[in-house]
Amino acid sequence: MTRSSGASGDREPERRAGLTVPLFSLRSHRDFGIGEIGDLPRLGDWARGVGFRVLQLLPTFELARGETSPYGARTAFGLDPIYISLRDVPELDASVLHDALGPSGEAELAALRARKAVDYVAVRAIKERVLSRAFQRFVEREIAHDTPRARAFREFRNEAGVWEDDLSLYVAIRGEREEHGWSTWPVGLRDREPKALQEARERLARPILQHAYAQFVAGEQWAAARRALKERGVALMGDLPFIVGGESADAWAHRHLLRTDVSLGAPPDAYSEEGQDWGLPAYDFARLEQEGFSWLTARTRRARQLYDLFRIDHVVGYFRQWIKPRGAQKGHFDLPSERVQEARGRAVLTAMVREAGPGAIVAEDLGVIPHWVRGVMRSLSIPGYRVLPWERDGDVVRDPRSFPPLSVATWSTHDTAPIALWWREMTPADRGAITAMMAGSGADVAAHATGDALFEAHMRSLFGSGSSLALALLQEILGEDQRINTPGTVGPENWTTRMATPIEALATDVAVARRAKVTSQLLREAKR
Repeated sequence: MTRSSGASGDREPERRAGLTVPLFSLRSHRDFGIGEIGDLPRLGDWARGVGFRVLQLLPTFELARGETSPYGARTAFGLDPIYISLRDVPELDASVLHDALGPSGEAELAALRARKAVDYVAVRAIKERVLSRAFQRFVEREIAHDTPRARAFREFRNEAGVWEDDLSLYVAIRGEREEHGWSTWPVGLRDREPKALQEARERLARPILQHAYAQFVAGEQWAAARRALKERGVALMGDLPFIVGGESADAWAHRHLLRTDVSLGAPPDAYSEEGQDWGLPAYDFARLEQEGFSWLTARTRRARQLYDLFRIDHVVGYFRQWIKPRGAQKGHFDLPSERVQEARGRAVLTAMVREAGPGAIVAEDLGVIPHWVRGVMRSLSIPGYRVLPWERDGDVVRDPRSFPPLSVATWSTHDTAPIALWWREMTPADRGAITAMMAGSGADVAAHATGDALFEAHMRSLFGSGSSLALALLQEILGEDQRINTPGTVGPENWTTRMATPIEALATDVAVARRAKVTSQLLREAKR
């Protein structure tokens, strides 16, 4: 989020605007019922034409079967093969793809592509079937003849190292055991006894290799998409979940770094009298510190391989974790005093910033955050979030022009409604307070405004903020108002929404083009 300001080497914030985009939401003429890696350059073309210079993705790490939340991945390192653009896989020409799908597959694919929401189970099944055919051809044509592509595959595996080896072995064992988690496996496998692992590697050699191939293909497509975005002047921003699930590959391989005797959550607040229980393990920070926070810096290093910059989720958790012993009714912080909480958070974030480099980390600091957490963030030049409706002095909504440059401004996040829907559901008092803020920041609009006038007022306030980075949800620019997720609920409407307009039609859709034109003008006025 910085640029050089001259020979002195000092750096000053660069004003940019970006789009927050769940990759699964993208729709194109080539997809298989879910957004794909190959869609990113096409979206980047349109976004850069409007004036956006950042694409922020929600986490794209591999999910287990039946999981939909990108914050519940079974790995902290491997991309989800569900995002592979099958039409771009070298081993899949049109005839092979057609044969792999078969007549029923073609009909199923057409139905999946027409759906308004992602059917993860069906999409994953059809993609795995096609990728299995691709892998077979890869073995026969590349590995059997030790081609340059086969050597590139070996190089990928060598460079990925431990995380890929653990992940591919873990996925193969889960497949063998009907997808049951590692805590239910026989003792030798569960406890990673060397003899049991070696026997599993020999017994499951082909599925291990097949999963590694899927990671290889996803990685090469990701690298190509990132290069294409860079050529267009668009930075790719990612999202690093705070922790992994208890049945993840990482928990299996690094359980000594996690506390499974407690459940991670959030303390009581205005929305939850007893606090939240997320059902996730907590970090054993004493062990992490003994190892120099190496696992966290490895995650940071992986994030920098994938993204130009990235958001770390739940930053306050690195300072203090709200934990509840399994079976207990009440929770508590894992550290007794603010002094030690601050010291730990500073040590962790310092290690992550050192690994990522300057300007690469953004922190999600929403909710009840002690002032000293943000003090540490400022000292490390880590921007935090400013969600416009929540930035208040009493009943007065703050003028976003007063936001510090070292911050990220947004109307909405993946856990809130897009601003148009939020606006309709607001109380008259809240709508009035925000109307007064927009008027004060140069976006005069009536509290009952709708349509284009309201859109322009919202975006003028956002892009005119003092924050160096302003993010809008893609659906806000497209005029769509579906939610990505509703916290505290579980259902098929969460993490499955798809944009109504294919990427190829964004430039020609009359309503989208009208909003894009307004957006471009506002970005120029805001010098973003």
